[in-house]
Amino acid sequence: MPMIRPISDLRNSANEISDFCRQTREPVYITRNGTGDMVVVSVEEYERQQALLDLYGKLAIAEREIAEGAEGKDFLTVARGLRERVHGRGL
Repeated sequence: MPMIRPISDLRNSANEISDFCRQTREPVYITRNGTGDMVVVSVEEYERQQALLDLYGKLAIAEREIAEGAEGKDFLTVARGLRERVHGRGL
């Protein structure tokens, strides 16, 4: 069940809201005059969500390129090259 708090709690219970967001990784929905106004999340959760959005965007681009006939690279070849670079045997 989502945590819903009035906007006055941002002033009166900011530390409690912050602790809740960090510990549960869940958002807190803030209302103003009884209607939704904003959502508070921890920095870690925000950054995780932004990284997922970035990944989804890259996947959409890759899917579009494949649909348009782009040639992909063999996974094992790419993985081998990355492994060599990480272990210092490649360029």
